[in-house]
Amino acid sequence: MSEITPPASAPSTPEHVLFLTGDLAEGRLRRVLESMQPLGFRATVANLGIKVAALATTEIVLRRLASTEGADLVLLPGRFRGDLDRLEAHFGTRFDRGPDEIEDLPQYFRRQARPLDLSRHDTLIFAEIVDAPRLDVEGIVARAGTLRGEGADVIDLGCLPDTAFPHLEEAIAALRAAGHAVSVDSLAPDELRRANRAGADYLLSLTEDTLDLAEEGGAVPVLIPTTPRDMDSLARAIERFSATGRRFLVDPILEPIHYGFTDSLLRYRTVRERWPDAEMLMGIGNVTELTDADTSGINAILMGVISELRIGAVLAVQVSPHCRRAVREFDVARRQFFAAREAQAMPRGFGEGLLCLRDRKPFPNAPEQIAETAAMIRDRNYRIEASRDGIHLYNRDGHHVATDPFDLFPKLELEGDVGHAFYLGVELARAQIAWQLGKRYTQDNELRWGVAVDSPREDEAAFHAMGPTRRDRGKRTP
Repeated sequence: MSEITPPASAPSTPEHVLFLTGDLAEGRLRRVLESMQPLGFRATVANLGIKVAALATTEIVLRRLASTEGADLVLLPGRFRGDLDRLEAHFGTRFDRGPDEIEDLPQYFRRQARPLDLSRHDTLIFAEIVDAPRLDVEGIVARAGTLRGEGADVIDLGCLPDTAFPHLEEAIAALRAAGHAVSVDSLAPDELRRANRAGADYLLSLTEDTLDLAEEGGAVPVLIPTTPRDMDSLARAIERFSATGRRFLVDPILEPIHYGFTDSLLRYRTVRERWPDAEMLMGIGNVTELTDADTSGINAILMGVISELRIGAVLAVQVSPHCRRAVREFDVARRQFFAAREAQAMPRGFGEGLLCLRDRKPFPNAPEQIAETAAMIRDRNYRIEASRDGIHLYNRDGHHVATDPFDLFPKLELEGDVGHAFYLGVELARAQIAWQLGKRYTQDNELRWGVAVDSPREDEAAFHAMGPTRRDRGKRTP
């Protein structure tokens, strides 16, 4: 299910909205509008005289819409790919795209009244290059560029035990020249000393026994306990470094599950209670990397802790294949949770980037609604939908429901059309996956996986080529 986002300009609430629709959706549109009463604006519905309004071109709208009936907003289906500017110039009123699905209109208008701003956050992401000593400088800079594109604010050079890093200084200089903030993460005092002298921005990490390394340069140190459970040593390090008047971060160290995880969470709360103004950092790798679970959910929960305790930085690693989207996930999470906290609300309804496997409203149409639409079809083109009872396949010759696409195969009449068979195979497989997981399925569109997969880029002004179910095929009767 794609995220429903209102226009960035957040125009004022309209007094009269004209909804453009087609034959197949008009009944559902009117029912949804009736269920939304009271609307707070006047609603008018205009049928363009075509089956699916989303497939209309700009020219079709210009020909078939005689008047905007005094509306100050004309709302088209979300999948309309015509030229809104041209329509606005012709009719002299505002045109916009609504949600992809009619059933999402209530959420759309809630967002219109209160636009969703995900541009802000208050959490830095440190992204670690764990094998930095094994990469050349060019490779380090390239990796850093990728991480920055995923949302990283600070590039962390992870040093390796018993592995020389002779080009550490050169790597720091190259990263800073490319505009990156740099941290160096090492257990070796000499590497931290070199990093500080070379102009690193942060040092990970110093204990009470290695605080003197901070005097070698201007890097901001991250203070940790001598051992994870030794809070007294952390307290001494904090008090001692506070006396210098310099900036520092505190990391009580998040431990793996069954190895002190809960107690380590409590230590973050202890730091916040004892030092209310302390800047903190949480390294998430001990949990994400060492737990066989999808990281989007884990990172959402950790972001909840980070948000409540006002932890200002996270250290993310992407070593295990199942953690390969950790930086992106935290970038999405920090924005959604910041918006929710600013609204004094639970993190629900502030974006869907972390809903990767399932959607809140996976099946917009009930089986009886699909049956009603199927009864209106007068052509042989196959439509596919997913609902709570399974996969629906229908055209003018029949309406069939199954949970396994193979059960629908005998119902298909493809007349040896291999290309169409391939297309229907792809679409039925998508529909089955959506039904099994509880995801939104829309024919001719890829499934949406939140932040787990890059969303396909679409030009909203470009008209989509007709798919095999919509083309005028010579061997088909209308």
